[in-house]
Amino acid sequence: MADFNSLKALYVNCTLKKSPQTSHTRGLIDLSAKIMEKEGVEVDHIRLVDHDNLASGVYPNMKEHGWDRDSWPDLFRRVLEADILIIGSPIWLGEKSSVAQKLIERLYSMSGETNDKGQYIYYGRVGGCIITGNEDGVKHCAMGILYALQHIGYTIPPQADCGWLGAIGPGPSYLDEGSGGYETDFTNKNTTFMTYNMLHLAKMLKQAGGYPGYGNSIEDWKDGERWKFEIPEKK
Repeated sequence: MADFNSLKALYVNCTLKKSPQTSHTRGLIDLSAKIMEKEGVEVDHIRLVDHDNLASGVYPNMKEHGWDRDSWPDLFRRVLEADILIIGSPIWLGEKSSVAQKLIERLYSMSGETNDKGQYIYYGRVGGCIITGNEDGVKHCAMGILYALQHIGYTIPPQADCGWLGAIGPGPSYLDEGSGGYETDFTNKNTTFMTYNMLHLAKMLKQAGGYPGYGNSIEDWKDGERWKFEIPEKK
């Protein structure tokens, strides 16, 4: 039996609906979160649209770039405390929500920060995503989110996404009566596999102290270290 008690996970729900409106994305998030809680993981939730003071932009604190208020520095502390980050998003016009894109931009704003090894700040953390909707696009949305997460430094395990789609067009959403959401075996299997794959990878990374700094430290690169890299001689 694996022991995941030392881990912390953060779910960021990028629904367009402010609390206390029902979020179908939160419904699927809860399936994954309950597994983590049963495994002893500390779980945190953010519904990003509830944070009215969250500025748009790609700088760490947008108050330094013309905005009166910016709640991102406080939210980022919660991101940094988590070993696992899971982004949940509905599908609109085949794409992740505008709130999810805003989150990715704000995550990117901090990606130049470094850890104590001189690596980019998100190294050693695990990422995944959860998608819901009534139109095609689960894999397309997951592709964009997971690419962004790995690009800024998160590690993506196998089967790092799960999703649920209702009938294409108007109809019941995930939590609606008659949707069959909770009974969808494919979604339930993928949600479970995704959750445990993230847990296993996060535990391995934490036990290893993250990635070694050899070959990937931006601070060492700035200091002139090139490890085994050489510019080829011109022929």
